[in-house]
Amino acid sequence: MSNQPPEIMDADDIRRALTRIAHEIIERNRGAEDLALVGVLTRGLPLARRLSELIQSIEGIQVPVGALDITPYRDDRRDRGAQAADATDLPFGIDGKRIVLVDEVIYTGRTVRAAMDALMGRGRPAAVQLAVLIDRGHRELPVRPDYVGKNVPTSHRERVTVRLRDPDGEERVIIEKRQEAAK
Repeated sequence: MSNQPPEIMDADDIRRALTRIAHEIIERNRGAEDLALVGVLTRGLPLARRLSELIQSIEGIQVPVGALDITPYRDDRRDRGAQAADATDLPFGIDGKRIVLVDEVIYTGRTVRAAMDALMGRGRPAAVQLAVLIDRGHRELPVRPDYVGKNVPTSHRERVTVRLRDPDGEERVIIEKRQEAAK
């Protein structure tokens, strides 16, 4: 019996899911005009870049990509008041744009809430949509993604780990058991 965590997506599965999501984004938005992708750091950014490349290959329009650092907006950090370096990079104005927030996993919805706060502090988009590679359920906030690569029912004792070529050097999604705290 193997001690390897179960792999729920390999590189081909991830590629297919992103291709489908790119088509769904184009269809829902009736093209790619006034569209921008914003990746939630860290792994949302490479996913957003890949979606932009896919949309360009389909529509012939280069969709701008930005990076959003939600660290200062998280509600689970005790040092929220401290000035942390903000790695956000939005090389375009968001006013009037249709923004697709991109993240690798949605769980409780708290990361998305922080991302919305961070985004709205920088302008007023025409619309905000959410694309995730994995939806694992267990929402604590009323947030639902518009585009999902794969729904993966999990328990609270499990962790979904997404590994991407950039920055991890490998491409797969696995489910791991959370380590129990020492008693």
